[in-house]
Amino acid sequence: MHHPQHGVGKIQSIEKRSFYGAEAATYAELYFERENLTLTLLRDDLPDAVRLVISANKARQLLKEIRQWSGTPSKQWKARANAHQAAIESGNPFEYAKVFKELHQLGMEETLRSGDRSNFKHTEELLVEELANSLGKSQNKAQEMLRQAADS
Repeated sequence: MHHPQHGVGKIQSIEKRSFYGAEAATYAELYFERENLTLTLLRDDLPDAVRLVISANKARQLLKEIRQWSGTPSKQWKARANAHQAAIESGNPFEYAKVFKELHQLGMEETLRSGDRSNFKHTEELLVEELANSLGKSQNKAQEMLRQAADS
């Protein structure tokens, strides 16, 4: 499972629980290793909060799109930061990839602002983790593949 903010996680348990005397409901407990975070959600909320990790074919397509992307980042830092945050929150790895490539390209031209550096790091972590899981590669190999695609 993939969460837009926390990355790839695993369902640890699904069980009924009752809090503060309220009627019992079924909760899913998710663990995100990269952040050493456990997140508890109502089971019915899972489809809105997480998605399946992309397939190997989609992962290869994502790397291809990063290599071929030829857009230009907005020079207006606030508009760029808002657009990038929305892309990250979308949970769509192809949107993360655009943010990553834009900021990689911008970072080659000038020093990145603090918010840009933060978004760059976050999208890189999310993409590396997802690519490693999708392609059965180590995190280091996935990061190398991602950076090679961005350098194209």
